[in-house]
Amino acid sequence: MRRRTLPALEALIEAQYLTPEQASEVLARSSATKRPVARVLRELGHTQALADIRMPPGLDHPFVDLVEWDIDPVAVATVPEAVGKRHTVLPLSFDGERLVLATADATNVIAIDDVRMFTGRDVRLVLAEEAAIREAWVRLAAFDRDASNLLEEAAEEEEEDTHEVDLAEEAPIVRAINRIIAQAVQQRASDLHIEPQEKDVCVRFRLDGVLHEVMRIPKSLHAGVASRLKVMADLNIAEKRVPQDGRMTVSVDNKPIDLRMSTVPSVWGEEVILRILDRSSSLLTLEDLGFLGDTLRRYENAFRKPYGAVLVVGPTGSGKSTTLYSTLSVVSDVSKKIITVEDPVEFRLPGMSQIHVNPKAGLTFATALRSILRSDPDVIMVGEIRDTETARIAVEAAMTGHLVFTTLHTNDAPQAMTRLVEMGVEPFLVASAIECVLAQRLARKLCTRCCEGYTPSAEIAEACGVPPAEDPTFYRPVGCNYCAGTGYRGRLALVELMTVTEDIERLTVERKSSDDIRRVAIDQGMRSLREDGMIKVRMGITSLEEVLRIVEGRADDAQPVADPVDQSVIPLAGRRRSEVS
Repeated sequence: MRRRTLPALEALIEAQYLTPEQASEVLARSSATKRPVARVLRELGHTQALADIRMPPGLDHPFVDLVEWDIDPVAVATVPEAVGKRHTVLPLSFDGERLVLATADATNVIAIDDVRMFTGRDVRLVLAEEAAIREAWVRLAAFDRDASNLLEEAAEEEEEDTHEVDLAEEAPIVRAINRIIAQAVQQRASDLHIEPQEKDVCVRFRLDGVLHEVMRIPKSLHAGVASRLKVMADLNIAEKRVPQDGRMTVSVDNKPIDLRMSTVPSVWGEEVILRILDRSSSLLTLEDLGFLGDTLRRYENAFRKPYGAVLVVGPTGSGKSTTLYSTLSVVSDVSKKIITVEDPVEFRLPGMSQIHVNPKAGLTFATALRSILRSDPDVIMVGEIRDTETARIAVEAAMTGHLVFTTLHTNDAPQAMTRLVEMGVEPFLVASAIECVLAQRLARKLCTRCCEGYTPSAEIAEACGVPPAEDPTFYRPVGCNYCAGTGYRGRLALVELMTVTEDIERLTVERKSSDDIRRVAIDQGMRSLREDGMIKVRMGITSLEEVLRIVEGRADDAQPVADPVDQSVIPLAGRRRSEVS
């Protein structure tokens, strides 16, 4: 093994973490088993040494085992494969605006300069075994190469007089589309955007709420790609002037995936947006969504009642539908008739009657509600209250012996009461019908493989509600290729649950402001979105920066999270969240 692939062993011997004999044992085992040195060090119990050691100048970079991590294909695509192989470097993920780059030789400034030139980004180096980098290029470049080859093949076969219907049936395009969809599902994307530009077509995935560019395809293939997707979603391939909506089901890794498709005419052609609805992740438990024990008990006391209305409020994309689906799965029972009215039906749930509204045919939320009230339902879910008529019917249904779940667009729980009154529903009906209002936002969860702990300053701890006697440990994102360099993986709900008590009913009837209702609700035990987020910060589930960004709209760097001088960093890579909460 060449000397430049062993900076870790040299540094560990110098720092007296290893003896020369132990280093020889590591080398021998690595050679015999064909496993990277970093992995052998972990197997022999030297993980902490690798995490803590400060390397000599020019080599003060952490080691990564490329076999153990999922590498972000978006990052890989920023550097040509030939350049990566020539310099033995591999882009792993993004750290803000920087590119996280694995290299076998941290002193190779020519390689680093080449990467900066191609990507236009600064780089953050990590060290990896040379053999592991070469193997990773072979393994990870497969998707991009296959998809690109298929699209190039389709472009070569395309003739100027070929009709777009024929283009949609070309096998290379079909296979390329299937690969792109499969990659989106495997990368946990919630949406796939195909956006025509002036000269080409941009393909982007939305991961944890953020869009990432994946690839670009020739503009000449746009008609064929759009037509193929329209055929799959049973849409009119000849209609390009107006938006269309449809859905399809595909199989990825022998698992059915529902796709909701929308087309939008733009100046450069039709945009296609696919919402990916993974059936296996649709029915998460309320605990998995982020409900704390006391909040869950109060919420369950409300939705277990035989009648009344439960409102889930928040902006678009705050997870309201997911919460309602999870709640319906709890109350679902063979003895109950459950009917939902949605636009559109996102997940198909067994044992329930689900209605997709169709305003063009006269089937609106209001007309659907009137009809299902004559169908002897026990539980009704209204996807969204959009107008006064729907609001009145939903409230009256809750008053006449039905359990009603619905959503509303307000910023917090108290505003829901005043919003319904402003929409024209009588205050006494609102006060009597509503059992509870749940406001929520989605925050990113810290990546458990790379987050690190630190001791916050006394001022920050006090501002987060930590008792003075405690010595808290908060956690913050670091970034690895498992989490695409963001430091976060997955999302959870920050919730604010307001139970409608007699005092809140009285304030609603008196048409008091939402601020008055909020003060009373907090006095009676309501935990605000910010307080719920701070508890999850102290539990190590999310970071202080993320809570401030979501709840208060602050930038990530608007609030310091620790004293720059006095902080104790605790590596947590590889530990389960239950071990640190």
